[in-house]
Amino acid sequence: MEKINEEEIHNAVAWLKDSASQCAEAKATRVYLEAFTKSLKAILMSRKMELPISAQERDAYASKEYQDHLKAVKIAIERDEKNKYLRESAMVKIETWRTQEANLRAIKL
Repeated sequence: MEKINEEEIHNAVAWLKDSASQCAEAKATRVYLEAFTKSLKAILMSRKMELPISAQERDAYASKEYQDHLKAVKIAIERDEKNKYLRESAMVKIETWRTQEANLRAIKL
């Protein structure tokens, strides 16, 4: 395994700091869109009050608005998960570097 150098660690720490707002925004968008799904369904169902509940629900799920919303949810989830895995990767790199440094100090003693 190749040793992780300090520049890589500085870059990882800088990325974690610099991407915090972007990651928070992606997470907020995901959570909002997932929560809005129920509201959108209710809004769409209310447009067909003359139909039985099951038909209202069917029409809501089949609507272009609902399908577009699901596409937006998918994109939000992809962005949030990508950020999550990139952050985890940076953290693992930092932890690996810490372990390497501790091992080097132990060897020098």
